[in-house]
Amino acid sequence: MMLVLVVMVMMLVVVVMVMMLVVMVMVVILVVVVMVMMLVVVVMVVMLVLVVMVMMLVLVVMVMMLVVVVMVVILVVVVMVMMLMVVMLVVVVMVVILVVVVMVMMLVLVVMVMILVVVVMVMMLMVVMLVVVVM
Repeated sequence: MMLVLVVMVMMLVVVVMVMMLVVMVMVVILVVVVMVMMLVVVVMVVMLVLVVMVMMLVLVVMVMMLVVVVMVVILVVVVMVMMLMVVMLVVVVMVVILVVVVMVMMLVLVVMVMILVVVVMVMMLMVVMLVVVVM
């Protein structure tokens, strides 16, 4: 009877030890699964951070390119405005030269007309003197 009892107790102890071993194995498997999932989460977070940094870099590069394009456009506009001002200056100079030439020609014309008037008056005086001499 005692022997049967001892055998049953030993079997119970063996069963309990096996169950504890199974529980430990399951706990280890659970811990491994949890660690793997945490690693996956960490990797995903790192990838997300990398993607966000790359996108920010691309955005910064695009903004810099936009700034460069705007500066080039402003430069082109400034150059065009300066060229336009130069053209206007040339036009103004030509107009001034034209006005001066016209005024000089009018002056010459006036002088010629005055000379003609003087000549006509001299001729009329000579005619009058001739008439007086004849009379």
